[in-house]
Amino acid sequence: MQTAPKKVINGWAMYDWANSVYNLVITTTIFPAYYVGITSKGNSNGKHYVDFFGRQFINTSLLDYALALVFLIVAISSPVLSSIADYRRNKKVYLRWFCFLGAAACCGLFFFTPQRIEFGIVLFSLAALGYWGSLVFYNSYLPDIAAPEDQDRVSAKGYALGYVGSVLLQMICFVIIVKPSWFGLNPADPTLGVRISFLLTGLWWFGFAQLTLRVLPLPSRKERKSRKNVFTNGFHELSLVFGQLKHIPVLRRFLLSFFLYSMGVQTVMLVAAGFSKKEIFPEVKDEPKLLFTLILIQLVAIAGAVLMSRISKRLGNLNVLIVAVVIWIFVCISAYYVQTQGQFYFLAAVVGLVMGGIQSMSRSTYSKFLPETKDSTSFFSFYDVTEKIALVIGLFSFGFIEDITGSIRNSVIVLIVFFALSLVALLYTKRAVITRTSSF
Repeated sequence: MQTAPKKVINGWAMYDWANSVYNLVITTTIFPAYYVGITSKGNSNGKHYVDFFGRQFINTSLLDYALALVFLIVAISSPVLSSIADYRRNKKVYLRWFCFLGAAACCGLFFFTPQRIEFGIVLFSLAALGYWGSLVFYNSYLPDIAAPEDQDRVSAKGYALGYVGSVLLQMICFVIIVKPSWFGLNPADPTLGVRISFLLTGLWWFGFAQLTLRVLPLPSRKERKSRKNVFTNGFHELSLVFGQLKHIPVLRRFLLSFFLYSMGVQTVMLVAAGFSKKEIFPEVKDEPKLLFTLILIQLVAIAGAVLMSRISKRLGNLNVLIVAVVIWIFVCISAYYVQTQGQFYFLAAVVGLVMGGIQSMSRSTYSKFLPETKDSTSFFSFYDVTEKIALVIGLFSFGFIEDITGSIRNSVIVLIVFFALSLVALLYTKRAVITRTSSF
């Protein structure tokens, strides 16, 4: 196949620009810091409890459990939805509605105050559902619009645009929060600047997504017509994909590797702000330092995504992923011992280098291992389901260990285990690739 015109490629990549603000503002920086701040009523052991519909949870554990539930829902529903989309050729419709759900939930977080904890957690969960649900269909467009030799470049372009866009809005939000008087905000309400940032995130996501939805291809009505019951088709498609995986050992092994390191990578990205707020920046006066550091991580991640894409042309995708996982193991071991803000800054820079690159490289590597098929959405649903189940396990394990030990630092140990196992699996995958290549 030929790579789609530049207009389509740019339009596809713009969805990363649109939705990455959610990933940065809501899951990575401002929302976690705000949430931990307004729920930081700790006891003598340093735990921070929050009431949620009559039950008490450690605040960060509650966020972990809420996200784990969202990822479980996405993991269960996305195979059926994506299979339906492949049969009806209307993945763009599902992309649109999940996008609208997530953006609307972000806007609703403007009304999340310290007196509305349950309201905030529910909207936080709906925003996550919209974001991750839309990615199932967004990622599945990659093999449809880019030839195999261009997929690394196109995938990296999406991630790079995502980091640039998210950092741009994050900096705007940062100024609003730190200097509310510049915008005429009421100083008597210190939460107003933060809540405005949630509103801006939803509007940004919704607004820029229109550029993507306008240019992505939508097949004709004849192509979209379904000949069978869509739910039956969905499960039938899943069985066909499972059957094909049995005959593609390299793809099967890569999915195992991806599953294992996703339990680490994605969990780190989702819990980093809560960990940093509790362990490194506990004081309110330190919050601007934390937010600024997290912004710098995103800037470094832009360079990291592009750098790993270029290195892969020389070393190969799997070798780059192996190196990235080794670095992640170093990061987690260091995080367990980190004590000072200076140490944290160095560690944050290392995280930035591998954070975006490993995601971009994973997506394009998986795309290269796919067989020739028009039902790309179903194959990418397996990719996304693998990631979501990994996140369910990773987040639940991280939150559960904090619950039973009383220390979020102890939860880092389980991440080290996940990465170590993924390193073994990647070496196993590389061996399969070498065997397959030598057989020709």
